[in-house]
Amino acid sequence: MSRQPRSARATPGARMRARRLAWPALIAVAALTVAGCDGGDIGANTPLSSGASFVGSSYQSTFFRPGSRSEAPAVSGTTVTGQKLSLAAYRGDVIALNFWGSWCAPCRSEAPALGTMATQLLPKGIRFVGIDIRDEPTAALAFMQDFGISYPSISDPSDFIAALFHDFPPAAIPSTIIIDRTGRIAAVIIGPVTYRNLRPLLTQVAAEHS
Repeated sequence: MSRQPRSARATPGARMRARRLAWPALIAVAALTVAGCDGGDIGANTPLSSGASFVGSSYQSTFFRPGSRSEAPAVSGTTVTGQKLSLAAYRGDVIALNFWGSWCAPCRSEAPALGTMATQLLPKGIRFVGIDIRDEPTAALAFMQDFGISYPSISDPSDFIAALFHDFPPAAIPSTIIIDRTGRIAAVIIGPVTYRNLRPLLTQVAAEHS
């Protein structure tokens, strides 16, 4: 076997410098891998295979001021009770579009507040609509009955509706997208909401064009 020329062999100092330069790249790759669990298309994970990486337990809210909002996609489908529903029928109202699943623990924690707000805020022109992710209709119905959810939820077993929001994809569930009276996205919330943090945001958006 031929030996490398001395000039071609790395010195100990060069090897140490190479390792120091490699660490940031490795850290960046690791960060991208972790981010990929929660970012991008909601369809990249499944409740059985990814568990906690798909379920968002922390709260993050982004508000968009009027004039800087994107138009919400056309959302329609069949509810878990078998009715056809299109958000176009609610144009002129503020819509809280909540992505949830009966198998999601944080969804259970936010459900009572959502049910209460849906009843209280309807007279103000604020409607709640659920998007039931990767669920069985029987499990979804049981969830809604247990938590007193009276507003409709569209069944989305294949994440088709979530994929429509390509500019602001729900990165985990629960997620809530607030659509203003003109049909534009006013806010995106990742993680479970509470009465205290969601109601003021909804009433603020509702007051803009009332």
